[in-house]
Amino acid sequence: MSLALILILIILVVVIGGGVGLFIAPYNSFVRLRNTIQESWRQVDVELNRRYELIPNLVETVRAAAAHERNTLEEVTRLRNQAVAMATGARGDAPDPQRSQIESQLTGAVHNLVAQVEAYPELRSNANFLELQRELAATEDRIAAGRRYYNANVKTYNTKTESFPSNLVAGMFHFEKASYFQVEDPAVRSAPGVNFGEISQRPETQQNIGQAGAPQLGQGSQAQAPGYAAPQQSPDQLPDPQAAQRPNPAQQADPSQQPWGNQGNQTSQ
Repeated sequence: MSLALILILIILVVVIGGGVGLFIAPYNSFVRLRNTIQESWRQVDVELNRRYELIPNLVETVRAAAAHERNTLEEVTRLRNQAVAMATGARGDAPDPQRSQIESQLTGAVHNLVAQVEAYPELRSNANFLELQRELAATEDRIAAGRRYYNANVKTYNTKTESFPSNLVAGMFHFEKASYFQVEDPAVRSAPGVNFGEISQRPETQQNIGQAGAPQLGQGSQAQAPGYAAPQQSPDQLPDPQAAQRPNPAQQADPSQQPWGNQGNQTSQ
């Protein structure tokens, strides 16, 4: 076998191996990301099913004490039944946009129901309602955390399907883009606001306290003189250390205040 033929075979092996490796690595990465997305969605699905179980108990508890909230209760029940039907049909698969919309509406309806019935004294003192409220709040927190983790994995996966050269592998092996689990309820999307009014003071109050508690210099002369106004000094103006050594212009203008002026008068006398 000639040397040229051996070189050609080596080049072919390198090219074929590199081409195969170019497809194998992205393919395995897509498989791992797809499995991660499915696993992260199962965690969300578990919490959604937990919410499906809590909502009927909440509705019955509210119905006994707040019959005037009939429309809200019917809306929550209707959305819950739709969500259960869609979850049963999905069989644990990642959500489509329609299911995400139903789950978002159900979240908003539950929040609206809890906010409305909190005004009823009977429910505020009902231990069963308070326990259901706590369990629902904890479930919603876990759903929110799972949703963020799921959406982060979906973002990584979808970005890879659009990037070169992995998009070639995605198109060849039919790795389609995954759907996000979106939430349209503003109460869920917005971060909870924190009111610091009870644990801190406003800047104006702190400034007044600082002025009242700071020691007042010159209280025996300037502070007690009628009509005296303390000069306003900007925080950016630093004191001049040589100001105390400079002669006062007012004293320079009065010859009687100058020692050489007195000596001149004595000499002339």
